[in-house]
Amino acid sequence: MPHADGLTCIDRYWLRPPYSYAAIIRNAANILTYTLVEPPLTSRELILLQETHEYLRDTVVLEDPHENYRVKLQLSDVARIIRHFDPGIPEERVGILHYYLERNFLGYGKIDGLMHDENIEDISCNGDGVPVYVYHRAHASLPTTIRFSGDELNLFIMKLAQKADKHISLTTPLVDAALPDGSRTQLTFSNVVSTRGSSFTIRKFKADPMTPLDLIAYRTYSPEVLAFLWLAVENRKSMIVVGGTASGKTSTMNAISFFIPFNAKIVSLEDTREIQLPHENWLPTQTRETTISSTRVDIDLFSLLRSALRQRPEFIIVGEVRGREAQTLFQAMNSGHTTYSTLHAGTIQEAINRLAHDPISIPRAMFGALDLIVIQSLHYRGGEIYRQCDSVHEIILTPDGEIRWSTLYENDPTTREFRRVAVRSQVLDEIAAMHGWDDETVVRQLALRERFLREGRKEEYSTATALLAAIRNLEVSHDVRKTEA
Repeated sequence: MPHADGLTCIDRYWLRPPYSYAAIIRNAANILTYTLVEPPLTSRELILLQETHEYLRDTVVLEDPHENYRVKLQLSDVARIIRHFDPGIPEERVGILHYYLERNFLGYGKIDGLMHDENIEDISCNGDGVPVYVYHRAHASLPTTIRFSGDELNLFIMKLAQKADKHISLTTPLVDAALPDGSRTQLTFSNVVSTRGSSFTIRKFKADPMTPLDLIAYRTYSPEVLAFLWLAVENRKSMIVVGGTASGKTSTMNAISFFIPFNAKIVSLEDTREIQLPHENWLPTQTRETTISSTRVDIDLFSLLRSALRQRPEFIIVGEVRGREAQTLFQAMNSGHTTYSTLHAGTIQEAINRLAHDPISIPRAMFGALDLIVIQSLHYRGGEIYRQCDSVHEIILTPDGEIRWSTLYENDPTTREFRRVAVRSQVLDEIAAMHGWDDETVVRQLALRERFLREGRKEEYSTATALLAAIRNLEVSHDVRKTEA
C-alpha cells in the first residue's frame, strides 16, 4: 500500500518473530530497497544493553570459535543479569534486549537478520558508508538500509574472521573462510587491498540441499527432462552443467546427484563447499590455500582430483572446472569414471570453445567420453528473476575428430515449456543396449520416473534422505518386477 512519501511495501515477511522482519520497499523512482526492521531502543536501553554485553563478555568463555553457533543465551539467565542493572525494566523490554544480546554476542550484529533470511543468497559490503547489498532470490540485487562506519566495519571484519577461526591484519589483509553455519566469506581488511577500506562478501547456502522436486516446483526443469537425466545418471553417463554467474549450476548438479545409486562411492571436489548429498558413501573434499610463503602446502583442485582417482570412486563431482584440473577430469571420464561438473559459459558453442581452447585445452579425442551438456541461465520477467534450464545436449565426436552436439530438449522462454527436439537419443540407445531393452521398454522406464517426479510432493519427503530412499525404492521395486518377469 503506497504511503504519502511515495514508498510502497511490495513484500514483507518475518525473520526472527516477533522481533525482526524484512520489508521490500519501492520508492517513487521505482527503486527497491531491502529494509531490516527491528525494535527501536531508548538511550537508556542502549546503555543497559552495553553493560549487559560487557558482563557476558567477561563471564562467558567460548573456547571453540564455532561453539557460539550452537550456544544459546537463555532468556531466564539474561533477564536476571538485566534486572541486576535495572530492576524496574518492563518484562516486554527484557525480551527485546535478549534479542539484541543474542544478535550481537552470538550472532552477526547488524546483519544478523540478513543471515536468517532464507531468500538471501549473498550479502556484501564494499566499504565505509556504502549500503550493504544483498542478492534476493525473488528480487535480485538490492541495497539495504544497513551501513557500516570505518572503525565499525574494521571491527566487524575482525569479528567475522574470528568466527571463521582465521587471522586478518594489515600483513594478511585477504581471508577466504567458512563461517560456523556453513556460509562462505571473503574478507578484505583496511585500505591495503581496496581503496574504499574494509569489505566483506558472505555467500549463504540453503540449510536443506536442492532436490529434483525443488527444480520442478521452481519450473527450472520439467518432470520429463528430469526423468531423462535420472535414467542417464543412474546408468553412469557423464555430464557438465553450463551457465553464467548465479544461474543455479551447482544447485542443479546437487539435485541431479540424488539420482546417483544409493550405495555408490562418491567423491566431491570444490573450492567452496556447496554440494550437499544425503548419500553415506560420499567423501566431500575441498581445496586449501595458505598465506605461508616459501612452502608447498596449498592444495588445489588438480591435487584433489589426482588423489581422488586413487580412491576408486564410482562418481566424481567437481564443483567447477576452469583450469588444468579439467584435463584430469576428462582423463577420468576416458578411464571409465562417471564425472559431473559445472562450467561458466552461456551457450553450448561457448562451452565447447572454453573446453577445447586455452587455458583448459581438452584434446578433442577426449570429448567422446562426455555424454551430456546442460545449459542453464537467468531469466527476467515482470520484474522478477528466475533460473531456467535452456536446453539439454548430447555430445557427439565424429570419426574425423569433430565435436558436434544433438539437442534433445529446448525450453521456450515465453511459455517456460520444454519440447523434445531430437527424435533419437544416443544416450538412450546406449542405455538400451546395455540392458537389452527395446524402444518400448525405454519409454516405459522414462514414464515410470516421470510419473514419480510429477506426482511427488516436497512435503511428502521431510528430509533429503527420505527422498533419496523413495528414489531408491522405486528403482529396487522395478528391478524386482523385472527379475520376476
